[in-house]
Amino acid sequence: MKILNYDLDKKTLIMGILNVTPDSFSDGGLYNSFDSAVKHAKKMQKEGADIIDIGGESTRPGAKQISVEVELKRILPIVKILSKEISIPISIDTYKSNVAKDCIEAGASMINDITALRSDEKLADIVKDYSVPICLMHMKGTPENMQKNPTYSDIILEIKEFLKKRAEFAIKKGISKDKIIIDPGIGFGKRTGNGIEDNCNILANISDFKKLGYPLLIGASRKRFLGNISSKEKTDAKNRLAGSIASAIVAKLNGANIIRVHDVKETKQALNVIDCIINNQ
Repeated sequence: MKILNYDLDKKTLIMGILNVTPDSFSDGGLYNSFDSAVKHAKKMQKEGADIIDIGGESTRPGAKQISVEVELKRILPIVKILSKEISIPISIDTYKSNVAKDCIEAGASMINDITALRSDEKLADIVKDYSVPICLMHMKGTPENMQKNPTYSDIILEIKEFLKKRAEFAIKKGISKDKIIIDPGIGFGKRTGNGIEDNCNILANISDFKKLGYPLLIGASRKRFLGNISSKEKTDAKNRLAGSIASAIVAKLNGANIIRVHDVKETKQALNVIDCIINNQ
């Protein structure tokens, strides 16, 4: 099983998050200048990231959509320089075909689509024509409304069926099966608090999603459910490192192939320890 020339049967990849937005839930405003974004991407590569995932539109709960023009203005100059100055692949966190096309032509080599090809009908053609991997994510609703009373009868079954159908749709559109990654969408339209923790249920049942036969991406880093369950006083996003690492370890042990994180250095150290333990069993 290979994605971006990585052998996913031998290595769990770390995807470093680079949000060049003013309003992302954890690091909004920190890297939305050209210099700070480039510097942080290089830092994540040095710390052990295997992929850099660049996002120009916040997808936090309640976030509103932005235009193609604004998104490209934020990310395209950064993609152009990073494609020349870092040696690891660049992923683009977008659901817009024009953004994907321009960024791929500038040097990006993967698309991370939170809408699983439901938002822009032309995106599938771009992915097919440029033969790049795409990650298809489950989300109930949109970022603007996804946390407004999401409901499920059987969350694992529903997510699994959704991902199966979206992957089949991608294949029908001409995207090669070996270019498809799936993501159950931790924190995207999932219940947390009040005794219901959908995200923990997802992490505990990763093996069910793996049965679909695609590489699996998990992105639990710094998300709200970690603060809800880790202490009586709910921690803010920047103080959820311990919970983020715990979720990354569980994801790896349960079979995740790519783990999307803010804290590359700390996650890399934790996963290296897990690898050493497993290799000495």
